[in-house]
Amino acid sequence: MVFVTLTRRGKYALRALLYLARHRERGPILIHEIAAQERIPKKFLEAILLELKNTGVLVSRKGKGGGYYLERDPSTVSLASILRSLDGPLAPVRCVSQTAYAPCADCLDEASCVLRSVMAEVHEAILGVLEGLSLQDLVEREDRLRLLTSSVPTFDI
Repeated sequence: MVFVTLTRRGKYALRALLYLARHRERGPILIHEIAAQERIPKKFLEAILLELKNTGVLVSRKGKGGGYYLERDPSTVSLASILRSLDGPLAPVRCVSQTAYAPCADCLDEASCVLRSVMAEVHEAILGVLEGLSLQDLVEREDRLRLLTSSVPTFDI
C-alpha cells in the first residue's frame, strides 16, 4: 500500500500558520506563544518558521513587539505550496511528480504502466484538495467545526 503522509514538520507548520492566520490582526507573534498554544516543541518550531520565512510565507521582526507574521493574505496561501516548500513533492511516486520526476528503475514501459496511471489519479486528487484550500479556508473550516461541536444539543430526562 502506498501512503502519502503528512509529516510532523508539515503538520506543525500548518498548525503554526493557522494560528498566525487566526491572530493576524495582532501583528507579529512570538515563537514561544505559538509553541505553547499549539503544543509544538519550540526548537522544532523555530526551524520550521525560519524555513517558512526563507520561502516567503512568513516575515519576522526582531526586538520589542517582534515575532513572526504572515507575508501574504491567508486566502492566497495554498496548503499545497506550504507542504511542498517543507516536504518536497506531493506525489505518491516520483514518476508522476511535477517537480521531482524520476522514472521507476524497474518499470518496463512507463506509457502503459497501470500502477503509474493509478498513482497519477491519486496525485491529481491530492493536488485538487491541497491546491484548492488556503490558510483562510482552514480558519473558516475550524470555525465551523468548533461551532458544530459546541452546539450539540443536550437533553434533560
